[in-house]
Amino acid sequence: MRLNTIKPGVGSKSPAKRVGRGMGSGLGKTCGRGHKGQKSRAGGFHKVGFEGGQMPLQRRLPKRGFVSLTRGRNAEVRLSELAVLPVEDIDLLVLKQAGVIPADSLAAKVVLSGSISKKVVLRGIGATAGARAAIEAAGGSCGE
Repeated sequence: MRLNTIKPGVGSKSPAKRVGRGMGSGLGKTCGRGHKGQKSRAGGFHKVGFEGGQMPLQRRLPKRGFVSLTRGRNAEVRLSELAVLPVEDIDLLVLKQAGVIPADSLAAKVVLSGSISKKVVLRGIGATAGARAAIEAAGGSCGE
């Protein structure tokens, strides 16, 4: 086999339709657009989902689901970030003052990333199962 002999499979490629080239082509006169109407004319265009003024399907159907407005204001804190804090009792205010989480955060959760060897007490802060185990192994607690 040589690269200059490679050809696509038989029937996989068809020649492009040349519209408006006489009746013998099968696409003469109206060029396959039919007679009259918006779609037959040059520039005949309507928005996707437009139903001629009828209330569109995406507006007729009820909207379901939930989008949390506070999702972006939940912060994650690594174990290694807790280890460098100078205090033992840690709450949301301490994390904000230390610059670990943004000042507009509404909630925080400790995730298992890095390690911790000092005792810390979490108040009003969540923790994943792995982070909770690591904090308790170091002598700390995750009491709310």
